[in-house]
Amino acid sequence: MSGMEQAPTRSAVLELKGERAVVGEAYDFLDEKRLLLAAELLRQLEEHDRLQREFEALRQQAAAALVRAVARHGLQGLEVYPADAIEAGRFDTVTSNFMGVILASTGLQLPDGGSEAAPANPSPEVRACQAVFHQLLLRAAGLAGVSGNLHRLLTEYRLTERRARALENVILPEIEQSLKVMTTHLEELEFEDTVRVRRQAGI
Repeated sequence: MSGMEQAPTRSAVLELKGERAVVGEAYDFLDEKRLLLAAELLRQLEEHDRLQREFEALRQQAAAALVRAVARHGLQGLEVYPADAIEAGRFDTVTSNFMGVILASTGLQLPDGGSEAAPANPSPEVRACQAVFHQLLLRAAGLAGVSGNLHRLLTEYRLTERRARALENVILPEIEQSLKVMTTHLEELEFEDTVRVRRQAGI
C-alpha cells in the first residue's frame, strides 16, 4: 500500500486519493454483500427451522409406527419383513449462485414399486411404518441441502466481514493518515517557499 514511503509530492497525494476512492468502493461493495448474505442466511435459517420441525414431527410418527409394527409382528418378524427397494433411489440437486456462494436445493427420488418380494404376513401396521419412514427420508434429503447452504453462507459471511473490517479499520485509516501527513508536509513546504520568496523580494 502507498503511504509515507513515497515522497510527499502533489502526484503522490493524487495517487493516494485515487487509492482511497478505490478502497472506498471496495468497502461499499463488501458492506452491501455482507447485508445481502445476512438476509439470505436468515431466509435459509427460517427454511431450515421449518424443515426441522417437519422432520421432528415425522420422526415421532415413525417411532410410534415402528412400535406398533413391532407389537404386531415382534422384533424378529419385523426383521425378516421385505424391505422397500430404495437402492434405485436418486439424489437430485439443483444449484444456484448467490454472491459467489453455491446454494443447493436437494431432493430424493425413491421408486414407487415398494419391495420386490411379497411379505408372508402383510399388515397395515408395517405399511404405515414404511410410509412414514419413506417421508422421513424425503424430508431428510431436503434438510441436508439447506444445512449445507447455511454452512457455506456463514463461511462466506465471516470472510466478507473480516475483509470489510480490515478495509474499514486498517486500510482506510492508514490512507487517511498518510494523506494528512503528506498534505501537512506540502503545506509547510509551500509556506516556507512563500516566506523565502518574500524575503528575497524584500517584502
